[in-house]
Amino acid sequence: MSTKKWSIDPSHSEIQFKVKHLVISTVTGSFDEFSGEATTPENTFEGGEIAVKINATSINTNNAQRDGHLKSADFFETEGHPEINIKTTSIKKIDDDEYAIVADVTMRGVTKAIEFKAEYGGTANDAYGNTKVGLEVKGKLNRKDFGLNWNAVVEGGGLTVSEEVKLIANLQFIQQ
Repeated sequence: MSTKKWSIDPSHSEIQFKVKHLVISTVTGSFDEFSGEATTPENTFEGGEIAVKINATSINTNNAQRDGHLKSADFFETEGHPEINIKTTSIKKIDDDEYAIVADVTMRGVTKAIEFKAEYGGTANDAYGNTKVGLEVKGKLNRKDFGLNWNAVVEGGGLTVSEEVKLIANLQFIQQ
């Protein structure tokens, strides 16, 4: 069976996260620096492999003070753990444009299997003749599973930051 090799086109891709703050609103952040590659069977992601490396120090929530706190030992501890790695262990086709993905996510030296849902956006050629493919990936994780334990109790007993973190990646791959 022939395979195709792909690389993430970072200028047409984004990796975001969403987390509840004070249980009343959602803060959205992103990682500005990442790379990745995929190997796929000829015309599907099913049975393929995707690997993504995220520069944890590139975290961006549009608030420098919060970003500094997220880089500290309370959260990502980027000085000792500058990368977040994601590597698929299973990609299964659900229907024409939906996939179920299981990936090992490694953060702060801890690796956990996380389930994701992915929507295939299609394949197109750009103005330069490059073949590109789009994939939107969504999942959830518990940040405490990775040692991101900091929190504070607010008046009334609620927590400042929820444990559940939603992940959203819109990835455009370019065929190599």
